[in-house]
Amino acid sequence: MFIRKRRSFDPVGGKETPREVVLGRRKWLAIAGAGATSLAAAGYAGWRRLSGSDDGVIVPGTGAVRLARFFPCTRDTRFQFGRPPTREPDAARHTNFYEFSALKWCWRCVEKFQTDPWTIHIDGLCRRPIKLDIADFLSRYADDLTERQYRHRCVETWAMAVPWTGVPLVRVLNDVDPLGTATHVRFISFNRPQEADGMASHPSFPWPYVEGLTIAEAKNDLVLLSTGMYGHPLLKQHGAPLRLVVPWKYGYKSIKSIVRIQLLDHQPAALWTTMSPQAYPFESNVDPAVARPWPQHTERMLGSGDRYPTQRYNGYEEYVADLYAG
Repeated sequence: MFIRKRRSFDPVGGKETPREVVLGRRKWLAIAGAGATSLAAAGYAGWRRLSGSDDGVIVPGTGAVRLARFFPCTRDTRFQFGRPPTREPDAARHTNFYEFSALKWCWRCVEKFQTDPWTIHIDGLCRRPIKLDIADFLSRYADDLTERQYRHRCVETWAMAVPWTGVPLVRVLNDVDPLGTATHVRFISFNRPQEADGMASHPSFPWPYVEGLTIAEAKNDLVLLSTGMYGHPLLKQHGAPLRLVVPWKYGYKSIKSIVRIQLLDHQPAALWTTMSPQAYPFESNVDPAVARPWPQHTERMLGSGDRYPTQRYNGYEEYVADLYAG
């Protein structure tokens, strides 16, 4: 069985994965033999047996103690999962973070990753650029911190329902005051291969990880700059100390461990879009009618293995459909 064969190699941070597999999720899934994910290939129960107990899967950021005073915060009751919540150990055990590994057990590979100190730059085509330490960022936006129950949908067809803590991105954008020429927002992750074996193993990737939104998308109230989950600071494998959460788009748009946000007058070259624009177009809205690059009509929940029909815009159509009208 594929997972059993690969599991013994996992701690080396993805070095076991051939370059052509890492560069193409389609081939990765074909090797897994399911057309969806390696979990589907083995069966969920088998995966749980192989992945072990919950011990050790919670990997706090190195600055978690310093940031703990900002958590938990008030929940925004406008948003509900509409399904059972995902247990934190299940969400922590199964993550995509290619900087560390092409496999899902990224929690085993993040020990060297230093998330404190951490500085955030917000600049580009704006009138009031910001440069802040993560603690200063949280202090500045403490009154704007909110917890939201969002569904998260991966293009690999797995899903989770988790409570994110964060600041609406539009609040931060209003602070930096974008120029009228700004049409897009670029998000840039860290670039430290000495701390991330996946980056060191695959230098042909266009590191650092970059993602982007149109300015209209970025100003939608649903978009969070997330600093936490489950009432505490983000774990390393979830993108500590700051990540993007865009609940109506596939998960690879929700870039992790952000160091810079830039206002641009052009569409940025996002990592997965650069590598495979047909499979991972820049927009990448959840849509059951479009195969990206495999069928998307259902999704499987982490933890329970329950399947649900995929909803257009991941069920957030009432909030975002007007962005794409006409």
